[in-house]
Amino acid sequence: MTAGDPGRAPTRAVGVPDGLDGTRLDVALARMFGLSRTAAADLVDTGAVTVDGRAARRSDRVSGGAWLEVALPDVASPPEPPQVVEGLRVVHDDDDIVVVDKPVGVAAHPSPGWTGPTVVGGLAAAGFRIATSGAAERQGVVHRIDVGTTGLMVVAKSERAYTSLKDEFRERTVEKTYAALVQGHPDPSRGTIDAPVDRHPRQEYRWAVVAGGKPSVTHYETVEAFRAASLLDVRLETGRTHQIRVHMAAIRHPCVGDLMYGADPTLAGRLGLTRQWLHAYRLAFEHPADGGRVEFTSPFPADLQHALDVLAAES
Repeated sequence: MTAGDPGRAPTRAVGVPDGLDGTRLDVALARMFGLSRTAAADLVDTGAVTVDGRAARRSDRVSGGAWLEVALPDVASPPEPPQVVEGLRVVHDDDDIVVVDKPVGVAAHPSPGWTGPTVVGGLAAAGFRIATSGAAERQGVVHRIDVGTTGLMVVAKSERAYTSLKDEFRERTVEKTYAALVQGHPDPSRGTIDAPVDRHPRQEYRWAVVAGGKPSVTHYETVEAFRAASLLDVRLETGRTHQIRVHMAAIRHPCVGDLMYGADPTLAGRLGLTRQWLHAYRLAFEHPADGGRVEFTSPFPADLQHALDVLAAES
């Protein structure tokens, strides 16, 4: 947050998330800053908002990655309250970043309809001070992992780290590698899925491969083949919501346990899984402080390892 002239509202500068690409400006503001639609429209009408340095109208459509500068009133949304998050493990911490290993059942940040634990709240409870850049409910958050997916996340502690990491994610220089256990045996055993992803046309809580959706690219390679499933090494070139889950379901090899996207509940039950078998086990990027390449890894959680052990014993 940067201070303006005395007596003026503080100005917040933030990039538009890819998930709001094509949304009306007033709607995007409401979602990003926790404002009512009316309050967001009033900000635009009074000239308190610029998009990429230019004045805009409330009905203008914003693009993912566009830069908003907003003079917010003093009643901006409060930060996420501290909350102890069981199982949230700090992998690395320095002046600019904190890398965490996110457990299952934890969201990256607050969102409408979610009342459970969050990474942001857990870090606050542990005494971490994170960057103030970004929407009020997701300050410091530069990428996300699904609630039902485990693994590594980096959160910005300094403003320079937030800007640097957002640029890295936008330029696709961050290496995000997942392990995914999928049903059956993909053919070919390694390949690339290049298929646009967007909200499901009939079920808003799901995502799907949709003509005209956002470009989405997933690279996979089979690491081990079991009788009923395959363990894949998956690298994301883009980072759409549910991307791996949607892409694997699209080629008819859904993540084991992912009932939302067509996985077999019988197999999931036999392996003791109550969520999708998907884990962000490796994260590599250029450190914001000196540009040096850093890499972090995470072991498989107990429930995912148990499923592998069962499959190995059957093979």
